[in-house]
This record gives sequence, structure tokens and C-alpha cells, in this order.
Amino acid sequence: MRATTKKVSLNVVSYSYYERSEFLIVFYMFALRKLYNNKNMTKLIYITRAIPEVGIQIMKDNGYIVDIGSTDDAPSKDELIKTLSQKPYDALVSFLTDSIDKEIFDACPTIKIVAQYAVGFNNINLEDAKERNIVITNTPGCSSRAVAEHAVALMLSLTTRATEGDEYIRSGKFTGWMPGLLNGVDLTGKTIGILGGGAIGQEVASILHFGFNCPIIYSDVKENIFLKEKIGATFMDKESLLKQSDIVTLHVPLLPTTKHLINKDTFSLMKKEAFLINTSRGPVIDEVALVEALKNGVIKGAGLDVFEFEPAITAGLEDIPDVVLTPHIASSRASVRAEMAKIVGQNVVNFFEKGVALNEASC
Repeated sequence: MRATTKKVSLNVVSYSYYERSEFLIVFYMFALRKLYNNKNMTKLIYITRAIPEVGIQIMKDNGYIVDIGSTDDAPSKDELIKTLSQKPYDALVSFLTDSIDKEIFDACPTIKIVAQYAVGFNNINLEDAKERNIVITNTPGCSSRAVAEHAVALMLSLTTRATEGDEYIRSGKFTGWMPGLLNGVDLTGKTIGILGGGAIGQEVASILHFGFNCPIIYSDVKENIFLKEKIGATFMDKESLLKQSDIVTLHVPLLPTTKHLINKDTFSLMKKEAFLINTSRGPVIDEVALVEALKNGVIKGAGLDVFEFEPAITAGLEDIPDVVLTPHIASSRASVRAEMAKIVGQNVVNFFEKGVALNEASC
């Protein structure tokens, strides 16, 4: 008898082009994953830009293969998608400048964890990650003191007019001492209004309360025990805080509820001699309204380390004398960057080796 064979065919006709393509991508990535596991028995990590070696070494010490983006510039989304589609990476180390969402996860469906090299993570679509059971981690705490010191430095730059003085000399205007030249105001004793009583807000309060004898008032979703008991700060609603503060400093995350937290209406509540400080996230302030408020004398000045349309600067900000601008460097200390890298490495290793996500981010 002749042996007969039964032909089995996959009915792929019923699937759309996009469904078949997605299936093939997933199949390809998992086939590569199996190949890598058989050869290396290790994890593949992709870092979009270089971080301090301490974090990379933590991963390498556990046998992980670490690939790093080739430039210091932020990759475009298309570039990142192209790179991630070439290997079955297990983990992605991302920056605030990287847009992480469904398209990224589609390009590399083997990703299990995104370890953000930052405290904030508003560049990551948490819902897209949740749908695929991808864990998101961040690096909280290590930059709090540095950011707080920078916020106070912006206050001092405005009250002492130090940056104006620097420009005055560099432009060749200085001809000798004059008693009325660039008179500033005292920071000591000023009422400081803190919007956001988290780790950074608490550090700011400590510096100004103990170092400058400043009364501290603050507003947050709930009362803070440290600010109440250690600082003697007064808890109040946002509107009352804006009316009473000589300096308002922002330390809130960027959420739908905090976007344009400071706007045309809130500027009208502030003192005419008030300064506004932002080292949190740019879109917390409506910068078009800020420019108008400054030009019209609604408030005195502003110190900004972050910007609504970063890296673009809102038209008019650079032309106002009572404005100090720094290029998102509040946490830019070698010690802070190294600690952030260390936390990233620990987050990745702990997740794979112990099955526990350290510093897991949440909405």
C-alpha cells in the first residue's frame, strides 16, 4: 500500500495584512530570543544613550549583554524603532527624551521592563505598558537635594540680580561702583510658597527655613508630616498660597491635573513683586500666559530650568530682564548621574534575578 500524507495548511487568508505582519514580527523576535538563550543564556539590554559606567557594570556583572545608542543625541522615534526591531531585547533603559509607547513595544515585543533613567516618566505611555505586562521603573530620591539647591540658586539669582550683573560686565557697561546699581532684594525672611510637598519640596523648605529664616507655606493633595513638624510650615489651598507668597516654587509631577497649574488666572492672584520658580516640568506653567504676566507687570520675575515646549523657548522669555533660564540642569551633578545609573542597573537586575521590581513607577 502506498502511504498517504495529509496536507495541513494554515488559513492565513482570513487574517488581515497587519495581523499577519504582527504575527510574523512576534514569531521572528521569539525565535531570535530562543537562539540567544541557547547561545548565551543571558539577558539583552538596550540603553538609548550612554549612562555612567557604574550602572552598565552592574548589568554586565550579572552576565547581561548591554547595547548602547551610538550618539549622545536623543534618537528619533523611528531610529529607536529600527534599532529595537533588530534584536530580542529583554529590557530597555530610556530617558525623558524618548517617546515610549505601543509602537516601541510592537517593534520589540520581547521587552519585559523599561528602566527609566529619570525620576519623571511622563514620556512613557503607562497604559500601553500595562496592556503588555511591561514593568516601568524610575530613579526616585537621588536628585532631590540637587534640584532643591538649584531652585534656591534660581531664587538667589533673581533676588541678588547676579545674572544681570554678569551680563552687565560682559557687555562692557561697568564703569565703576554706584550705590544704586542693580539693587536687589533680600531672600532672607521672604515667604516661600511651595506647590508640591514631596522630597524636593521638603529639601527646598529645609534650605530656606534653616538657612534663610523664611516662613514656609505649602499646598499639596494632603498635609505633610515633615513640613508640619520639622519645618513648622503652614498647609493651605493653592489660591491662598499664591496670594501670600513672595516666591512660588513648583515641585509637582506632570499629570493631566497639573498641566497649566499656573496660568493666566493664577498669575492674577500673585503679588506684583513675586517671583516664580520652576524646576519640575515645563508644561506645569502656561508659558504664553507667563510672558504676558511678566511683560505687564503682573508678577516680578521667573527662574526656569524646564520649559513647556522644551527644547524650544517660548517667544519673549529671553527678552525679559527679570527672568533667569537654565537648560534643564537642576539635577546635573556627577554624583547624581552616577547614582541614577546605579539605581537603573539595580532595577533591571533585581527584576530578572529576583522577580521583584524596585522603584516601580505608577500613575
